[in-house]
Amino acid sequence: MAEVEKNQEIIPNSKPATKNTTSSSIFNRSVTIHSASLANSYLQSTSRFYNSFESMKGKVKKLRSLFESPKPQKPNPDELQIQATHKLQSFKSMGPEYNRFPSFGFINNSKIRLPGTEDRIVVYLTSLRGVRRTYEDCYAVRMIFRGFRVWIDERDVSMDSAYKKELQSVLGEKNVSLPQVFIRGDHVGGAEVIKQMFETGELVRVLDRFPRQQPGFVCEGCGGARFVPCGNCSGSRKLFDEDEGVLKRCLECNENGLIRCPDCCS
Repeated sequence: MAEVEKNQEIIPNSKPATKNTTSSSIFNRSVTIHSASLANSYLQSTSRFYNSFESMKGKVKKLRSLFESPKPQKPNPDELQIQATHKLQSFKSMGPEYNRFPSFGFINNSKIRLPGTEDRIVVYLTSLRGVRRTYEDCYAVRMIFRGFRVWIDERDVSMDSAYKKELQSVLGEKNVSLPQVFIRGDHVGGAEVIKQMFETGELVRVLDRFPRQQPGFVCEGCGGARFVPCGNCSGSRKLFDEDEGVLKRCLECNENGLIRCPDCCS
C-alpha cells in the first residue's frame, strides 16, 4: 500500500511538466512563424524600394537628355591657332563701321559726339551691382583705364540720373547699355570694343597723348568717389527760405544731395 501511495504522489506532479513543455513548443513555433513573416515583408519592401529607385533614375536620365545640350567636341589645335590669329588682327578688319584716324586711334562712323569733352576720356558707367554682367563690364573698363594711369571723367548714372538722360540724348536711344566710352568727344563703344582695343594694343596708341597720373593717386576731396555732399544744403536737399518761411528744394545738388567733387571733376 505504501508503494501505491508513492506512485499516486509521483503521477500528479508529472502532469504540469507536460503542460509547460507543450506551451513552450507552441510559443517557439509562433516566434519562428512571426520572424519569418517579418523577414519576407522586409525583403518585399526592399525590392519595391529598389525597383522604384531604378524607375526614378530612368526618368531622370530621360529628362536630362531633353534639357541638356550634347557635349561639345574638343576643338582641333589648328582651329584654335586660326581663331587666335583672327582675334589679334587689327581693327581695320572689323568692317566698315570702324575707321582709323591718325590723330588718336579709331572712332565710330556714326559721328556721335559728346560736346565739351575734346580734351578728356568720358566713361558712362554704374557702380550698382543690380545687373551682374553690366557691373562687371563697367568695372573691367574702369580697371583698364586705371592701369594706364590716365584720368577719366567717370559719369556714374547710379549716382546722378542726369548722366543717364545726357547719354540717352547723345546716343538718341532710350534704352542704352553700359558702359559707354567717349575719347576726345568721339563715341568709341562699349566694353567689348575697349577690351579688344586693349588686347590688340590699339588702346596704347589712343592713350599715348593723354597725361599720366602719379601711381597711387587718390583725390583728397572725395577719396575717388567723384561726389561729395552738397555744401549748401549739407546733403538734405532742402533749404529754408527766410523771406517766405518755407522749405525749398536745393538747386545745386542732385537727387541724392551730392555734387561733383570740385578737386578732381572740375
